Amino acid sequence: MKNIKVIAFDADDTLWVNEPYFREAEEKFCGLLEDFIPHHTVDQELFKTEIKNLPLYGYGIKGFMLSMIETILRVSENTADIKLVEKAIQIGQEMLQKPIELLEGVEDLLKKLNGDYKLVLATKGDLMDQERKLIKSGLEKHFHHIEIMSDKKVSDFQKLLKHLDCLPENFMMIGNSLKSDILPVLEMGGTAIHVPYHITWIHEEVSHTIVHPNFYQVKNLGDIYELLVK
Repeated sequence: MKNIKVIAFDADDTLWVNEPYFREAEEKFCGLLEDFIPHHTVDQELFKTEIKNLPLYGYGIKGFMLSMIETILRVSENTADIKLVEKAIQIGQEMLQKPIELLEGVEDLLKKLNGDYKLVLATKGDLMDQERKLIKSGLEKHFHHIEIMSDKKVSDFQKLLKHLDCLPENFMMIGNSLKSDILPVLEMGGTAIHVPYHITWIHEEVSHTIVHPNFYQVKNLGDIYELLVK
């Protein structure tokens, strides 16, 4: 992989823990509406609201909070006690205050790659929340450039590469989401390494097998350096 000059990393569930906090919040939220509909149905209704609202709110905890409130109103047909809305807001605020738990091998890998490659953080989500997590993580010093994206489509990555003055063949993306981190990069001619995380949001799942000469999959971050120096 001698042609790689820029390596971009996803953040949530690639560098630090994220999705388990959403699952925990969803479980709490489902308990709020058990008087109206069954527990498992609440989860489905919330997901439906989230997907509908993605074009409006984008990705992140704040949009998730608004979707919880909207779901309460719809499921209860506007009859829910205002305290349920208050509890939903509390669930979201608790998420915003969660500690940053780095995944194993993150700092070692970034230290090894620094100097040989231009390192970029390319993550989607709410600007303030992602900035907060990055600062708390202590990883900001490792990155040449920080890009907090509203989405991760081919056009979004093309804009990033234009800003970095980087050709697709010189670019590599590392992330846990096949849909957001891998497929768009492969489509535009870059290289992508998938690092699976044990929990994936259903919206980010890909059902088909990826076969591509520029696609790689490793079990954990610690395996990436060896792959690069081959």
